[in-house]
Amino acid sequence: MEPAERSRVPRIDPYGFERPEDFDDAAYEKFFSSYLVTLTRRAIKWSRLLQGGSVPRSRTVKRYVRKGVPLEHRARVWMALSGAQAQMDQNPGYYHRLLQGDRNPRLEDAIRTDLNRTFPDNVKFRKTTEPCLQKTLYNVLLAYGHHNQGVGYCQGMNFIAGYLILITNNEEESFWLLDALVGRILPENIFRTWKLIHGHRRQAARELQGPAAGTGVSVPVSCVARLCTDSDSPFQS
Repeated sequence: MEPAERSRVPRIDPYGFERPEDFDDAAYEKFFSSYLVTLTRRAIKWSRLLQGGSVPRSRTVKRYVRKGVPLEHRARVWMALSGAQAQMDQNPGYYHRLLQGDRNPRLEDAIRTDLNRTFPDNVKFRKTTEPCLQKTLYNVLLAYGHHNQGVGYCQGMNFIAGYLILITNNEEESFWLLDALVGRILPENIFRTWKLIHGHRRQAARELQGPAAGTGVSVPVSCVARLCTDSDSPFQS
């Protein structure tokens, strides 16, 4: 491909990730040129749906979510359907009070250890970028560690929180989305799945007792990442 043609595909995607050197520009353009019609049609439908201001809960919305939420509406839809917006509205100032609370050196060190490991191929998380999202990520994870001391900080939460920051571009919204995901949505889905596998409620309830927030589930953070693509989750996009 000629350099002039290659330049038509941005080196950095809308989220800030650098495309790899072996990225197939021609295949991408071919796919996107045909898929753009679908994306445009969906964007128009979402814009009409959200004209009233609120995000309704309906079968139509569920169907729309499963097909994908346009980037420009994603933060708003996730906040509404996850319950994060309601929690933020009901607890004004809570996030900032968490950041101003007592220090926890062990928690702080654990978070700092993973900051440079978070999305190294994303220009927005590099220290040379201004503003660098590492500080935002640190704040979100620190606040959540204080908020949910049963979970604190687990390796892998940095990627989940980092992705939420990229989508919302808002520190406090990212915190409340992380709380909705780790504290409620994940435990509820794990509980439901366990019942389906084992077939009776008592065993599920007994196995799921633990120190984590929400329903008290202690599970690997990798499960949270998988939940982001669960078709029944409001985080699916």
